[in-house]
Amino acid sequence: MKKLKIVILDGNCANPGDLSWEEFEKLGEVVVYPHSEDSQVVERAKGADIIIDNKVNITAKTIAALPDLKYIGLLSTGYNVVDIAAAKKRGIPVCNVPAYSTVSVAQHAIMLITALAAKLTAHAESVRSGKWGECKNFCLYKGEVIELAGKTLGIIGYGSIGRAVAKIAVAMGMKVIACKRHTCSSDSGVRLVESLDELLEKADVISLHCDLNASNVKMVNADFLSKVRKGAILVNTARGGLVDEEAVRKALDDGTLSGYGADVLAEEPPVHGSALTGADNCIITPHIAWASREARTRLLKAAKVNIDAFLEGNPINVVY
Repeated sequence: MKKLKIVILDGNCANPGDLSWEEFEKLGEVVVYPHSEDSQVVERAKGADIIIDNKVNITAKTIAALPDLKYIGLLSTGYNVVDIAAAKKRGIPVCNVPAYSTVSVAQHAIMLITALAAKLTAHAESVRSGKWGECKNFCLYKGEVIELAGKTLGIIGYGSIGRAVAKIAVAMGMKVIACKRHTCSSDSGVRLVESLDELLEKADVISLHCDLNASNVKMVNADFLSKVRKGAILVNTARGGLVDEEAVRKALDDGTLSGYGADVLAEEPPVHGSALTGADNCIITPHIAWASREARTRLLKAAKVNIDAFLEGNPINVVY
């Protein structure tokens, strides 16, 4: 009987060395590549029964060139990197891992909100640069500090992460409103609004937690920003493609937004730079909201459970 072969195309993001692939190795031969280019997939996955992938593109052409491939497992919730139709046509299950990073991403979103409200980077830099030591007062203001209790947080995308953010915000004394495309019930302290325009009109802070799809690419654009409250804070821990970065930069420069925080950009990594570079009260983190050790541990465990279910003939978390 042929030994099961598993190829992990880009293992370094989920496991940079602090976790173990031991549970996967119990299933058969495991080959781990820290990173892979799209052009390397066919050669590296030759003879593989199972591919484990995070962000490497697996196209219809790639799938056709891998006759032994029987399963594609994702080390992510999103699955846009795989040609789902081609996989389905071949009868290859594509399985993701939902909700593993909910707590970590919610924590990160709240961190960005509170940091922007406090002008944290500007105030910390005033100490680091010695400006505080030169100040005649015991305190040094580098911009208005905003108290979030009593302010309204508008959540766009009221799924598991949006709900987790709302729960923390309510505990902080914020009013929370949310909008979601599909009908759903709200949680204690959260009011669902009828439209996006209503949310933009009423929110002091806006946090994005929606999926990226063809209908909402660059949804945060000049028109969107023209409807927000003057001086609103905007946070994006969802997908970089939701935001027109040039429009956000203009909104920061003219005061429409008092702060912007994101863990995602349209281009990752931003090898060509970003319009947001150097903007005042703008905090960009390098797509790490999901990456706590606890979340990554859950991710690997769930990915292994997905494979076990497939091998038992009952695949779970299939995305088509």
